[in-house]
Amino acid sequence: MLPWHQYLIGVLFVIAGMMHFWKPKIYERILPPYIPAHGSMVIISGIAEMILGFMIMNKNSQVEAAWGIIILLILFLPVHIYMLKNEKAAMKLPKWLLILRLPLQFALMYWAYLYT
Repeated sequence: MLPWHQYLIGVLFVIAGMMHFWKPKIYERILPPYIPAHGSMVIISGIAEMILGFMIMNKNSQVEAAWGIIILLILFLPVHIYMLKNEKAAMKLPKWLLILRLPLQFALMYWAYLYT
């Protein structure tokens, strides 16, 4: 049996991935303009989050999933920076919250790293 916090990170990523399908326009709006095919990227990243979320909840695939989550979170860093710089992408969130999201990404990376 895996620790409860490993299931928690898995469920969080599955839910986050599902949100890409429930609210795709939100995710399209936060993508920087230099990223092509916003609609496709939202779908691909949502699928990747769900797959990695399920994989990290499986002892046989947890290491690969953890590294995949870390890579995905690194790839998401430009999105968080873009949200800080672009008022439309910021979705009216307070600046302090947008700033807090950056170290949160690194905390999530460390959390995933625990399962490597």
